[in-house]
Amino acid sequence: MLLITGATGFIGRHLVARLVAQGERPRCLVRDLRQAANILPADKVELVQGATTQPSTLESVLQGVDTIVHAAFMTADRKQSEGNHYEETNVGGTSNLILAAKAAGVRRIIEVSGLGTKPDKPGSYMQGRYLSEKMLIDSGLDWTIIRPSVLFGKGAPFIKGLVDLIQTAPVVPLIGGGKIMFQPIAVDDVVTVILKVLQNPAQTNRKIFTIGGPEYYSFSQIFDLLLQATHKSRPKVYAPLPLVGIGAAVMEAVLPKPPLTKAAMALFSFDNTTDLNSVERDFGFKPQSFKIYLQTQGL
Repeated sequence: MLLITGATGFIGRHLVARLVAQGERPRCLVRDLRQAANILPADKVELVQGATTQPSTLESVLQGVDTIVHAAFMTADRKQSEGNHYEETNVGGTSNLILAAKAAGVRRIIEVSGLGTKPDKPGSYMQGRYLSEKMLIDSGLDWTIIRPSVLFGKGAPFIKGLVDLIQTAPVVPLIGGGKIMFQPIAVDDVVTVILKVLQNPAQTNRKIFTIGGPEYYSFSQIFDLLLQATHKSRPKVYAPLPLVGIGAAVMEAVLPKPPLTKAAMALFSFDNTTDLNSVERDFGFKPQSFKIYLQTQGL
């Protein structure tokens, strides 16, 4: 039995759709059954109520489960609020899940992390990501960690945030000068990688796979492509990181869904890239081009 945490999230819902299309019936851990039934094909999956942040709900959920795809993470595009904290969800939730999995006899956890995960300041978003990986590596369970670059696809949070910025701001802020590099990868291709990892436990056990699309783009080039796709014209303005950090803090304070968060600023402290052939080398297929996707599918 396969359990998916974060099943209603961006990657989770795409993974569920593909598994169902293959005739499988995954068990999906969700906080709200009614809300989940509007997002997922409720008649073709097993919806179970609970949360990684609520350890008491996990024992029954994990009965009969041998593999978990763990995607229940609070991502950097979302601001923290009451009951939604990076530390509580990403670190505490992963710790709870690992303990409950070991007690229930689960053999394997596949964790969906992010490219560039590294140690950082205590309590920071990036440090939480690092700790969630480290706990799994040290757990004694079989594990695989998948670290994708920024995602694209309908409703992808990173791209949606930038499009919202284009729609609402009079200028486009080139954070840190717009030179940071990204390697956008399609959510469908990340799902294909997850499925291949599920199918090949022996070859993928205790490995970290860092994956990205077939092209590198600077932050400035990503904005150019999105301006083209939205048929908008906006002046691009150099935005120093400290100034953008202040702007992100202000937006978090006044907006329920800010287009940029303080946590997302961590993505602009390093190039979000890996080998251009990472997916083809490790999984035998060529991922989609971000540029061609925009030209053919639009936003």
